[in-house]
Amino acid sequence: MTALALGMAAFLLLNLAAGLLRVYRGPSGADRIIAAQLFGTTTVAMLALLAMVTEQPGLFDVALVFVLLATVLTVAFVRLPRRSQERER
Repeated sequence: MTALALGMAAFLLLNLAAGLLRVYRGPSGADRIIAAQLFGTTTVAMLALLAMVTEQPGLFDVALVFVLLATVLTVAFVRLPRRSQERER
């Protein structure tokens, strides 16, 4: 189980590296917010993996909080351009 968890953690770290590259190179704000969503998703996966390996169920609760924060961030980002367009009218 430890070797499998280590392999999955390495994959998740590579996933974070790919997201960091997208944040750096992303030509638009949408690319950057999608990369931020990738960071959130990867963080949740790593916390869930850590909770299973260390047998600490409290980490699942922390992962759920990250999921809720990522959802709020996405909704705020989607509504932001609409508000700025309404102000211009």
